[in-house]
Amino acid sequence: MKLIAAMSGGVDSAVAAARAKEAGHDVIGVHLALSKNPQKYRSGARGCCTVEDSHDARRAADVIGIPFYIWDMSDEFHSNVVENFLAEYARGNTPNPCLRCNEKIKFEAVLDRAQAMGFDGVVTGHYAQTRESANGKLLYRAVDPAKDQSYVLAVLNRDQIQGAHFPLGDTVKEEVRIEADRRGLSVANKPDSHDICFVPSGNNASWLRERLGSSAGDIVDETGNKLGEHQGAYTYTVGQRKGLGITTPTQSGEPRYVLRIEPVTNTVVVGEHGALEVHEAMGERAIWCGPTPELGRTYEGLLQVRAHGQPLRASYSWDGTHVKAQLHDPLFGLAAGQAMVMYDNDRVVGSATVKSTA
Repeated sequence: MKLIAAMSGGVDSAVAAARAKEAGHDVIGVHLALSKNPQKYRSGARGCCTVEDSHDARRAADVIGIPFYIWDMSDEFHSNVVENFLAEYARGNTPNPCLRCNEKIKFEAVLDRAQAMGFDGVVTGHYAQTRESANGKLLYRAVDPAKDQSYVLAVLNRDQIQGAHFPLGDTVKEEVRIEADRRGLSVANKPDSHDICFVPSGNNASWLRERLGSSAGDIVDETGNKLGEHQGAYTYTVGQRKGLGITTPTQSGEPRYVLRIEPVTNTVVVGEHGALEVHEAMGERAIWCGPTPELGRTYEGLLQVRAHGQPLRASYSWDGTHVKAQLHDPLFGLAAGQAMVMYDNDRVVGSATVKSTA
């Protein structure tokens, strides 16, 4: 097959590209430039998109022996990821830009361009697996639970999964580093990226405040009593305890947590930890990674709401517009805007964006 290897400049994408070539595929390496001004997002960033990363990707491609190109995806990235990130926080939601980037950039935009150029698919260094079935390729967890990235890939639809290739899904991370060193790749011991690539400082609240401005509002308890003030409700998220500036505990002596954000009134509501308990989640904008569930049918499976969170047993159903999940055991601190991912054992069924909880 003719494949494009998305090369971030890290060890995982480098080894994935090397394995794809070794498997006999016709591979070219591509690094995604996500800003027209490298100083704006990437210089000094601790994410996966620095100028240094592009140099590392080029050197890896040279060692592997594949052609290498840089694709300017800055317009797509800004409109689909950065502006979405800002808009969701302004609405009082808590978005995950890495899921959005996978959905709109690394697979939708890159895969569309690759297929238009006559390529069969895209290779990435994500830790996940695909398996053939009567319904085409399906998405599964990686064998390394500590590195499994199926949660952030659950935004891929069935067509995108057919063109996705994850050569590292059957390998644990330490073995990938050993293999990279054996192949002579200089990124063998390069640290993993963790931060949002377009927030160079890693301080989300400060970055948001610079772009959305300061807007003073009240911090209140569940009965509406004012406990303090804030400079922007969008800098808080459900479940947050630190940074509230409130020294008065609850009547029971417990610390206070953010229970919800009310963007219309610019209010942050706080309360005891027990008030964060969630038994039910309603999701919208569902994406199915395999066969679409039958309307109205209740399924038993697992629900995961954070990238490396604990999967929880749940019942869920699909009415054509919303996914409704009933948790067998409660979770705490689920915010609107987060992704809820449904699993059938290790198979990724699909995902939805949390709209409300109860």
